[in-house]
Amino acid sequence: MLRRAKFCVNYLQPNLATKSVDMPSKLSQTGHSNDIYTVSRLTREARRLLEGELGTLWIEGEISNMARPASGHIYFSLKDGQSQVRCAMFRGSNRRLNFEPDNGSQVLAQAKVGIYEARGEFQLVVEKMEDAGEGRLRRKFEELKQRLSEEGLFDESAKQELPALPASIGVVTSASGAALRDILNILKRRYPAAPVIVYPSHVQGEGAAKEIAAAINTATVRAECDVLIVARGGGSLEDLWSFNEEIVARAIYACTIPTVAGVGHEVDVTIADLVADVRAPTPSGAAELVAPDRSALLASFRSAERRGALALQRMLGAQSDAHSNLQGRLTRVHPGAVVQQARQRLDDLVIELSESLQDRLNTHAAARRELTQRLRLASPQSRLRRTAEQLKSQRHALAREIRRTLEQVSDRLATTAGSLNTVSPLATLERGYAIVQTSTGELVRDAQHLKAGDKIQAKLARGLVDATVDKTKQA
Repeated sequence: MLRRAKFCVNYLQPNLATKSVDMPSKLSQTGHSNDIYTVSRLTREARRLLEGELGTLWIEGEISNMARPASGHIYFSLKDGQSQVRCAMFRGSNRRLNFEPDNGSQVLAQAKVGIYEARGEFQLVVEKMEDAGEGRLRRKFEELKQRLSEEGLFDESAKQELPALPASIGVVTSASGAALRDILNILKRRYPAAPVIVYPSHVQGEGAAKEIAAAINTATVRAECDVLIVARGGGSLEDLWSFNEEIVARAIYACTIPTVAGVGHEVDVTIADLVADVRAPTPSGAAELVAPDRSALLASFRSAERRGALALQRMLGAQSDAHSNLQGRLTRVHPGAVVQQARQRLDDLVIELSESLQDRLNTHAAARRELTQRLRLASPQSRLRRTAEQLKSQRHALAREIRRTLEQVSDRLATTAGSLNTVSPLATLERGYAIVQTSTGELVRDAQHLKAGDKIQAKLARGLVDATVDKTKQA
């Protein structure tokens, strides 16, 4: 870049000199008016040519002749082994510097090429400046970021959701670093139920990127944790560079376990942060993201318990109402009631039959009396026998219908009684089960909710038992 800038200056100066000295004679030979440049015009046009040709460029060199006047601007030279160029960095730009430049500093500067018209000097107006080592890393970071982005490693569609209640948590970091201590302290405070599996690796220096990638691959192969934290504490760009290596980015992308990156401080952004499923501002922030708050969980469990108790009460109330309805129906279809109704109906039928027979007998008697005179030779005994047989047949049919009705009612009653017995909690207690409650009346469903010395009460099929817990054991 510097050699190119020098070439442009050397190339322009002869042309400008020719323009100011030779042009008048050439113009006079052609008959045109002379065009004589002033010094100000010459430097102004030279400045426009330089700015239009080169514009803004990056240049690397060593600072010398540093000057810091009271105006807040910075004036210095950038040099290499063969040449140097004057530079100016104005106050609005140097406020954004993240390091303290000084004589001897090797820097990478973004500058506009121009000429300081007051003295006709070629110079660079610096807009940005970085330490040369960090600048190279920054360019390398941007190149890798662009390439991986084009491959789709940062796509949101490829990112996995974090589990709400991880059974185990993995951590890839230095075994002796402060980041691991912070993570473990937060996980112990927020979510002590989940075991933590540490995959140790160096997080800085030569070979650290390979160790980090190997630890991530190990966690992927073992598949023994539900979420994986990749973390280290803060540091410079060079300190965090292991997390900007391509091997680490591809290991995170290939990891089938939801991954949270917590590298450096909140302002630090690494390639690992961009590839990970979730980025945390710090290692501590990563631990808070993967671990639910124990107090919030307990509150949700208590709320669920209350909702369950209310639902159980509603269910028992509905069952009680259903039982009452069935009891009423059972009372209405009880065999005694059915028999009573049948007897009453039989009495009604007998009365009706008697009345009917009496009416018919009266009719027949009247007719007989009427026909006695006319049918003195015809005997009514055969007709009376047929009538008696019909009466006997009707009585048998009535008896069969009563027996069939009683059998159907008895069958329905037995089926209903069996269904009630199946859902009755008393039947469960009769089989030897018990309902266990704490001294405060809460139902005990899990042995882990008890400890030695707790008072409990067991409700049996007949009676209550008060007891003290000696020890508990998980099923």
